[in-house]
Amino acid sequence: MSDLIDQIAAIVGPQGLITGADVQERAADFMGFTRCQAKAIVRPASTAELSAVMKLCHAAGQTVVAAGGNTGLVQGNVCTPDDIQVSLERMRAVGEIDPVGRTMVVEAGCVVQTAQEAAEAQGLKFAVDWGARGSATIGGGIATNAGGNSVVRFGMMRDNVLGLEAVLADGTIISSMNVLLKNNAAYDLKQLFIGSEGTLGIVTRAVLKLHPAPLTTQTAMLACADFAAVQRLFVEAGRQLGPGLTSFEVMWPSFYEPMIATGKHTPPLPGGHGCYIILEMSGTDPEGDPARFEGVLGAMLEAGLADDAVIAASKGQADQIWAIRDDIPALFAFTAPSVTFDVSLPIRAMDAYVADLHERALARLGETMKLVVFGHIGDGNLHILLGAQPFTAETKHVIEELVYSGLKPLGGSVSAEHGIGLEKRDWLGVTRSPDEIALMKRLKAALDPANILNPGKVLQ
Repeated sequence: MSDLIDQIAAIVGPQGLITGADVQERAADFMGFTRCQAKAIVRPASTAELSAVMKLCHAAGQTVVAAGGNTGLVQGNVCTPDDIQVSLERMRAVGEIDPVGRTMVVEAGCVVQTAQEAAEAQGLKFAVDWGARGSATIGGGIATNAGGNSVVRFGMMRDNVLGLEAVLADGTIISSMNVLLKNNAAYDLKQLFIGSEGTLGIVTRAVLKLHPAPLTTQTAMLACADFAAVQRLFVEAGRQLGPGLTSFEVMWPSFYEPMIATGKHTPPLPGGHGCYIILEMSGTDPEGDPARFEGVLGAMLEAGLADDAVIAASKGQADQIWAIRDDIPALFAFTAPSVTFDVSLPIRAMDAYVADLHERALARLGETMKLVVFGHIGDGNLHILLGAQPFTAETKHVIEELVYSGLKPLGGSVSAEHGIGLEKRDWLGVTRSPDEIALMKRLKAALDPANILNPGKVLQ
């Protein structure tokens, strides 16, 4: 092993390798509860360096786990003491931005917020966005096919990547840095790597699709009596705002009321309602958009689609509204110990699913049960936290069974946007058929026959 580390050190240099006790100085999750257990952390400065490292690891049968910003929630980048971790934190560059073709080239270690700000400086928008934008990386977002707050308008990461470059298990560089919106020249190879969680290759660069930056953004919070009203409100918002509807986030009282009870946030609306919605519209008419947005919301209130509403009068007020939705650390503190879920299902089935889950959880887990629900309802995504005392391995399994068992009859998915990792691997069969899983295993065997890339994740 020391020979392999020495050979890697010769490639990446002293700045590119972390060994010994320094490895465990690195957090293994975004809350910092666990430490990295890898035998070494390799920090290549280029695709060529990573390729050379992977050739050595492939020859030695050395397992490799790629890591991004540690913002994942499914243990997708957990390392054992036998693994080498590859971090692309030295590959953060923003390359060429084409304002005409609306594309941007970035290295995989680039932080999402950095890419967003670089696009904004050119009057453009990189539209994939989520709360951990300040630490999550583009490579991690691609590896997990991340979604976020504006999927209802702009789609997931898959919809915003035109091309990419990846290093395979044997060190082969697949450079498909396509900048074309339309390219039907046989297989679209980039799709193999988007959402594969570093099990088929390690993404090193990407061509991102950009959009014209909006000239206006209107943000509001609304309160509805029940989820039936939420559905009617969503339909009407889509009809009235069209493609201007960029976010439609819903918080059940189980989420909203504990968040405002922390005292950290000024509540835009009082508690006591059935659901709370963050509605956002982006537009191009600075003179007319505010009045249009206010008129649409006023009509919704008059029609009884919402019981109350408040419109952010400034970006600061809009940020305060979003801060409630994005305060995941406070949410974890409130529900701990609990299990975090990220599922998708038809919007029309959500209310019955949540009510049934609450009833079954109460029956199985008792009065100590805590159930919190919120999510990107506009794109069919629910985030769920469910916990109970005492919290044991058996409790965790019961909680997972409660959440996942109700999805299959609805055609739902155990993972809407966070991936599978280790946490959801045993439940993949709820969402994917045996034939689909068998094909996934054939792809894995074809691209990584020695099983050295993120072994044990996604597939058993």
